[in-house]
Amino acid sequence: MRALLARVDAVLVQALIAAALSFAHLHDIAAAAGQDGWKAWAYPISVDLLLVAAWRRLRTGHAKAAAWCWFVIALTASLGANIATAGLLDTDQVPAWLRILVAGWPAVAFLGGTLLAHTTPTAPATVEHEDQGAAPEPVAQPAVEPTPHPAIPAATEPSAVQVPAALVDHARKVAAEHHTRTGTHIDAPTLRARLGVPAPMADAIAAQL
Repeated sequence: MRALLARVDAVLVQALIAAALSFAHLHDIAAAAGQDGWKAWAYPISVDLLLVAAWRRLRTGHAKAAAWCWFVIALTASLGANIATAGLLDTDQVPAWLRILVAGWPAVAFLGGTLLAHTTPTAPATVEHEDQGAAPEPVAQPAVEPTPHPAIPAATEPSAVQVPAALVDHARKVAAEHHTRTGTHIDAPTLRARLGVPAPMADAIAAQL
């Protein structure tokens, strides 16, 4: 436990030292670029806050491209100030381009901080699927009236056919001759063939024999 606390304490001390040095370097560059008084102290706070905001957005996993962009910008400002104070820059004769960068930094930091703070991740659109298990609603079908079929004429009754009495007498003779010759009663088809009459009439005659 003590080893863990000692390790954490060492990391915190190292972070505090690095933050203090970076803070001082940014303050010195801002002061050399003409930002005196409280304004020189506000510049390192602005740079560090933008760096932290970009890092937090990177850890959320949303809008990583924008977060990486602002993280690199803030890191470049911090790292550039640290390198510039290593004797490579004459703080008494600061070039014009550096003064322009320092003077324009507040607008850049404000834009980056606003975009990082107010850009919310877009929730994926939910696609509603129809319940595959639900039975589809029955579709009302129009009532179809049954098509009336043409009336089929009833079979002609044998008794409805008028048969002349002479034809009936002749049929009896033919039937008797057929019975004598074959030993069986004559049927309607045979009677029809012998008399040469239509089937309804042959049926009517057979019914009277």
